[in-house]
Amino acid sequence: MLRRAVFLLFAALTHGQQSVLQLNVDATDAPRRLIHVQLSIPVKAGPITLVYPKWIPGEHGPTGPIADVVSLRFVAKGQVLEWHRDPTDLYAFTVNVPPGAALLDASFDFISAPASGGFSGGSSMTSELAVISWNQLVLYPRGAASDDVHVKARLRLPRGWQYGTALPVAKQSGEDLEFRNVSLTVLVDSPVSSGAHYRTVDLGMVAGARHFIHIAGETERAIAVTPEWTARYRQLAAEASALFGARHYREYHFLLTLSDNIAHFGLEHHESSDNRLEERALLDVSPHHLSADLMAHEFVHSWNGKYRRPGGLAFKNYQEPVNSEHVWIYEGLTEYLGEVLSARAGLVDTPRFQEWLADIGARLDHETGRVWRSLADTSVSASLLFNAREDYAGLRRSIDFYSEGALVWLEVDTQIRKLSGGAKSLDDFCRSFLGGPGGAPAVRPYSMADVVAALNAVQPFDWAGLFASRVASIQTRAPLAGIEEAGWRVVYRDGRSDYWAAEETQSKIADLSLSVGMVVNGEGWVSDVLIGSAAHKAGLGPSEKITSVNGRGFSLSALREAVQGAASTAKPIEVAAQNGVQTATYRIDYHGGERYPHLERDASKPDMLSVIVRPRAR
Repeated sequence: MLRRAVFLLFAALTHGQQSVLQLNVDATDAPRRLIHVQLSIPVKAGPITLVYPKWIPGEHGPTGPIADVVSLRFVAKGQVLEWHRDPTDLYAFTVNVPPGAALLDASFDFISAPASGGFSGGSSMTSELAVISWNQLVLYPRGAASDDVHVKARLRLPRGWQYGTALPVAKQSGEDLEFRNVSLTVLVDSPVSSGAHYRTVDLGMVAGARHFIHIAGETERAIAVTPEWTARYRQLAAEASALFGARHYREYHFLLTLSDNIAHFGLEHHESSDNRLEERALLDVSPHHLSADLMAHEFVHSWNGKYRRPGGLAFKNYQEPVNSEHVWIYEGLTEYLGEVLSARAGLVDTPRFQEWLADIGARLDHETGRVWRSLADTSVSASLLFNAREDYAGLRRSIDFYSEGALVWLEVDTQIRKLSGGAKSLDDFCRSFLGGPGGAPAVRPYSMADVVAALNAVQPFDWAGLFASRVASIQTRAPLAGIEEAGWRVVYRDGRSDYWAAEETQSKIADLSLSVGMVVNGEGWVSDVLIGSAAHKAGLGPSEKITSVNGRGFSLSALREAVQGAASTAKPIEVAAQNGVQTATYRIDYHGGERYPHLERDASKPDMLSVIVRPRAR
């Protein structure tokens, strides 16, 4: 039995009629990672099938955490009813409603995961904070369109906690919140962040709309912000307005959660974004250097991904499988624009923008999986690759539609600028294709033909041919033409960029993938080996544990020094490693020293990168 009642009313639920839901969620046990749910459903006699959301928007896969739904029970006329899970659709539950019953009461508990990995189904709650994702707390009739199911939601938070959300609030009494009537689509699209240590930063009115940042953290210190930080995010809103020329939200709410004990990711919504970072992300250099662009990326999704989205990602409800073949536009273009807007707003400086380009360009150019897998296939396989392991990542290829997609769109940008003599740019495409008439959230799906036509309206060119070559075809080299056309080139030096060093510091690794060809953590575990590299030829593989380097006990410093020292000797680097129950010695014949990517200016061409990141908002 639930200790606190949580009622969800579906009116006229059955037989394809429109549904009205009243949802009251009790989250007072969130510090113990428990949410309690009860549904009261008007019904008619006979069988009814309710479903739990499976395909979660923005996560590009069937990630609904059904395994964390427990204590499920259905009651009608005071009788506990039998229920049956569909043996081929594990997210569907059928109950036979007895004659004379007008209401079906259903109840369940939801357990939030304790681990920090994953997306919204991963860890979302600690003793000090919680992110409430509504898709985890509802059942709805099989076959119903989420737009046609209407919701009146209520939420009770732990005592003293504050909250932030884009969901319109009708009234509040202490920790009890009552929200306005919205569709199930809007409800699922409007998570709530909350916590005992909470700060709301009002960015004020920008381009006719108010913008807020809601920060939940484990401590008061973690959520401290400076006036300069606030000013940069206000500038981000202004730069986005200058880029797109219109908005598709009434207000925008950045939800920022800071904790080492929750999943770290960003998830887009029309009028808000769910951004989760390390506890000290606002305090320390390394996490800020890496993640300063996160909220910009998710903000761009309000235009590209939520308002405009590929037809295969526009769905009727949360049970329909999605077609992610064009996610390289959804995510790749957003990745590029998010970095550009971060630079224009001052969230990152121009050298950091250049270091990011060098990093992704070099990594992609060294993937051996390029000989068998196209960028298009990484898009189609998105739901598989999000959960892929790190071992042999270059051979497998991963979610490259983000970074490689960004390089493709940089090439599009530079091509437009070159062909138009600098009169046009990708900004013009964004304004016409992603801007459009502003207003409340809406969805306008598009096809590949629509994208090509919109680009041709800005600057005539064989865009279909470019995309066929860069995306659909096997390309053994990374698409570096955009970097090169912008007046730069990727070069390799023995010193790490600040961006590369921050990645290593954050992950507690030595990433020597571009030199000896392996990635090793602080305990000596080899997480990845690059096929064809010196480490691979020596016989090393992922999941082995290095115990010594050139006779010294293992440490990341010893490994780095061995790689550096090998540049001045003909002796191989000698590594002892444990593989399962066996220990072996490997001789790595590498003498190239440390090798890290950087961008170098090509003075024979105009410097387009500096123009691309130049602020636009006045």
